[in-house]
Amino acid sequence: NNNSIKISPSIYLSNREYGILCEVMGRSTLAPEACNCSAPDTGNMEVLLKHGTTEQQAQYLLPLLQGNIRSTFLMTEPDVASSDARNLETKLTKIVESDGRVRYVLNGKKWWSTGAMDPRCKVALVVCKMDYSHPSCAAEQHNAKQQLRGHQTIVIVPMSHPGIKCVRALTVFGSDDAPHGHAEV
Repeated sequence: NNNSIKISPSIYLSNREYGILCEVMGRSTLAPEACNCSAPDTGNMEVLLKHGTTEQQAQYLLPLLQGNIRSTFLMTEPDVASSDARNLETKLTKIVESDGRVRYVLNGKKWWSTGAMDPRCKVALVVCKMDYSHPSCAAEQHNAKQQLRGHQTIVIVPMSHPGIKCVRALTVFGSDDAPHGHAEV
Protein backbone atom coordinates (compact mmCIF):
# COMPACT_ATOMS: atom_id res chain seq x y z
CA ASN A 1 0.00 0.00 0.00
CA ASN A 2 1.78 3.14 -1.26
CA ASN A 3 -0.27 5.46 0.97
CA SER A 4 1.40 4.08 4.10
CA ILE A 5 4.99 4.76 2.96
CA LYS A 6 6.67 7.46 5.03
CA ILE A 7 10.09 8.50 3.77
CA SER A 8 12.04 10.80 6.02
CA PRO A 9 15.76 11.24 6.62
CA SER A 10 16.94 9.74 9.90
CA ILE A 11 19.64 12.43 10.16
CA TYR A 12 19.34 15.97 8.90
CA LEU A 13 22.56 17.66 7.81
CA SER A 14 23.00 21.36 7.30
CA ASN A 15 24.24 22.50 3.89
CA ARG A 16 27.63 23.14 5.50
CA GLU A 17 27.81 19.63 7.02
CA TYR A 18 26.75 18.00 3.77
CA GLY A 19 29.21 20.20 1.85
CA ILE A 20 32.10 18.99 4.01
CA LEU A 21 31.12 15.36 3.37
CA CYS A 22 30.87 16.02 -0.37
CA GLU A 23 34.29 17.66 -0.38
CA VAL A 24 35.83 14.58 1.21
CA MET A 25 33.90 12.13 -1.01
CA GLY A 26 34.77 14.18 -4.09
CA ARG A 27 38.43 13.25 -3.70
CA SER A 28 37.58 9.71 -4.73
CA THR A 29 35.91 8.38 -7.86
CA LEU A 30 34.45 5.50 -5.83
CA ALA A 31 33.17 7.28 -2.69
CA PRO A 32 30.11 9.09 -4.12
CA GLU A 33 28.82 5.87 -5.66
CA ALA A 34 29.66 3.78 -2.57
CA CYS A 35 27.86 6.29 -0.31
CA ASN A 36 24.94 6.68 -2.75
CA CYS A 37 25.70 10.41 -3.07
CA SER A 38 26.41 10.64 -6.80
CA ALA A 39 25.13 13.46 -8.94
CA PRO A 40 22.48 13.85 -10.17
CA ASP A 41 20.83 11.31 -7.85
CA THR A 42 21.27 13.35 -4.66
CA GLY A 43 19.55 16.42 -6.12
CA ASN A 44 16.83 14.31 -7.70
CA MET A 45 16.25 12.54 -4.37
CA GLU A 46 15.86 15.91 -2.66
CA VAL A 47 13.31 17.07 -5.26
CA LEU A 48 11.33 13.84 -4.94
CA LEU A 49 11.45 13.99 -1.12
CA LYS A 50 10.26 17.59 -0.93
CA HIS A 51 7.87 17.75 -3.88
CA GLY A 52 7.01 14.21 -5.00
CA THR A 53 3.66 12.58 -4.42
CA THR A 54 3.46 9.47 -2.26
CA GLU A 55 3.22 7.38 -5.43
CA GLN A 56 6.27 9.07 -7.00
CA GLN A 57 8.25 8.58 -3.80
CA ALA A 58 7.33 4.90 -3.68
CA GLN A 59 8.12 4.34 -7.37
CA TYR A 60 11.33 6.38 -7.66
CA LEU A 61 12.62 7.83 -4.38
CA LEU A 62 12.69 4.62 -2.36
CA PRO A 63 14.61 2.65 -5.04
CA LEU A 64 17.01 5.62 -5.42
CA LEU A 65 17.62 5.73 -1.66
CA GLN A 66 18.21 1.97 -1.66
CA GLY A 67 20.70 2.31 -4.52
CA ASN A 68 18.67 -0.01 -6.75
CA ILE A 69 18.18 2.51 -9.58
CA ARG A 70 19.84 5.66 -10.87
CA SER A 71 18.37 8.86 -12.28
CA THR A 72 19.22 11.71 -14.63
CA PHE A 73 18.44 15.43 -14.67
CA LEU A 74 17.68 16.80 -18.14
CA MET A 75 18.14 20.55 -18.42
CA THR A 76 20.92 21.48 -20.85
CA GLU A 77 19.95 21.87 -24.52
CA PRO A 78 22.25 21.92 -27.56
CA ASP A 79 20.84 24.94 -29.43
CA VAL A 80 20.37 27.53 -26.67
CA ALA A 81 22.14 28.98 -23.63
CA SER A 82 20.07 26.76 -21.36
CA SER A 83 21.84 27.72 -18.14
CA ASP A 84 19.14 30.43 -18.17
CA ALA A 85 15.92 28.42 -17.97
CA ARG A 86 14.01 31.18 -19.80
CA ASN A 87 15.83 30.06 -22.98
CA LEU A 88 14.68 26.43 -22.84
CA GLU A 89 13.08 25.10 -26.00
CA THR A 90 11.79 21.80 -24.60
CA LYS A 91 8.03 22.24 -24.33
CA LEU A 92 5.39 20.60 -22.19
CA THR A 93 2.19 21.23 -24.13
CA LYS A 94 -1.06 21.12 -22.18
CA ILE A 95 -4.07 19.75 -24.07
CA VAL A 96 -7.60 19.74 -22.63
CA GLU A 97 -9.67 16.98 -24.22
CA SER A 98 -13.37 17.47 -25.10
CA ASP A 99 -14.34 15.37 -22.05
CA GLY A 100 -12.34 17.66 -19.75
CA ARG A 101 -9.39 15.31 -19.25
CA VAL A 102 -5.96 16.93 -19.44
CA ARG A 103 -2.98 15.37 -21.16
CA TYR A 104 0.53 16.67 -21.70
CA VAL A 105 2.94 16.23 -24.60
CA LEU A 106 6.67 16.68 -23.92
CA ASN A 107 8.92 17.50 -26.87
CA GLY A 108 12.57 18.55 -26.93
CA LYS A 109 16.22 17.62 -27.04
CA LYS A 110 18.62 17.53 -24.08
CA TRP A 111 22.30 16.88 -23.75
CA TRP A 112 25.03 16.62 -21.10
CA SER A 113 22.51 14.44 -19.29
CA THR A 114 24.62 12.90 -16.54
CA GLY A 115 23.90 9.25 -15.86
CA ALA A 116 21.38 8.80 -18.67
CA MET A 117 23.54 6.11 -20.29
CA ASP A 118 23.78 4.08 -17.07
CA PRO A 119 21.78 0.87 -17.53
CA ARG A 120 20.40 1.37 -14.00
CA CYS A 121 18.95 4.80 -14.91
CA LYS A 122 15.17 4.39 -14.65
CA VAL A 123 13.87 7.96 -14.27
CA ALA A 124 14.55 11.43 -15.65
CA LEU A 125 13.62 14.78 -14.16
CA VAL A 126 13.11 17.01 -17.19
CA VAL A 127 13.23 20.81 -17.00
CA CYS A 128 10.93 22.28 -19.62
CA LYS A 129 8.76 25.24 -20.48
CA MET A 130 4.97 25.11 -20.21
CA ASP A 131 3.25 25.56 -23.55
CA TYR A 132 -0.37 26.70 -23.64
CA SER A 133 -0.53 27.20 -27.43
CA HIS A 134 -3.05 24.41 -28.00
CA PRO A 135 -6.50 25.89 -28.85
CA SER A 136 -8.03 24.12 -25.83
CA CYS A 137 -6.00 26.38 -23.51
CA ALA A 138 -7.21 29.80 -24.71
CA ALA A 139 -7.65 31.27 -21.21
CA GLU A 140 -4.19 30.17 -20.10
CA GLN A 141 -2.61 31.51 -23.32
CA HIS A 142 -3.60 35.05 -22.38
CA ASN A 143 -2.22 34.73 -18.82
CA ALA A 144 1.01 33.10 -20.03
CA LYS A 145 1.71 35.95 -22.46
CA GLN A 146 1.46 38.48 -19.62
CA GLN A 147 4.27 36.83 -17.63
CA LEU A 148 7.97 37.01 -18.49
CA ARG A 149 8.91 34.37 -15.92
CA GLY A 150 7.35 31.33 -14.32
CA HIS A 151 6.83 29.14 -17.38
CA GLN A 152 9.42 26.55 -16.34
CA THR A 153 8.53 23.29 -14.68
CA ILE A 154 10.04 19.88 -13.98
CA VAL A 155 8.34 16.64 -14.99
CA ILE A 156 9.18 13.08 -14.05
CA VAL A 157 9.57 10.77 -17.03
CA PRO A 158 10.35 7.05 -16.84
CA MET A 159 13.38 6.23 -19.01
CA SER A 160 11.39 3.27 -20.36
CA HIS A 161 8.86 5.62 -21.99
CA PRO A 162 8.83 4.95 -25.77
CA GLY A 163 9.37 8.68 -26.50
CA ILE A 164 12.69 8.78 -24.61
CA LYS A 165 15.73 7.96 -26.71
CA CYS A 166 19.37 8.09 -25.64
CA VAL A 167 20.78 9.27 -28.96
CA ARG A 168 24.48 9.05 -28.19
CA ALA A 169 27.11 9.24 -25.50
CA LEU A 170 29.01 12.53 -25.28
CA THR A 171 32.71 12.76 -24.55
CA VAL A 172 34.42 15.14 -22.14
CA PHE A 173 37.99 15.98 -23.17
CA GLY A 174 38.06 12.75 -25.18
CA SER A 175 36.74 10.53 -22.38
CA ASP A 176 33.33 8.90 -22.73
CA ASP A 177 32.96 7.87 -19.06
CA ALA A 178 31.03 4.78 -20.17
CA PRO A 179 28.63 3.44 -19.18
CA HIS A 180 27.66 6.18 -16.74
CA GLY A 181 28.52 9.24 -18.78
CA HIS A 182 26.71 12.11 -20.34
CA ALA A 183 24.21 11.63 -23.14
CA GLU A 184 22.17 13.38 -25.74
CA VAL A 185 18.53 12.49 -25.02
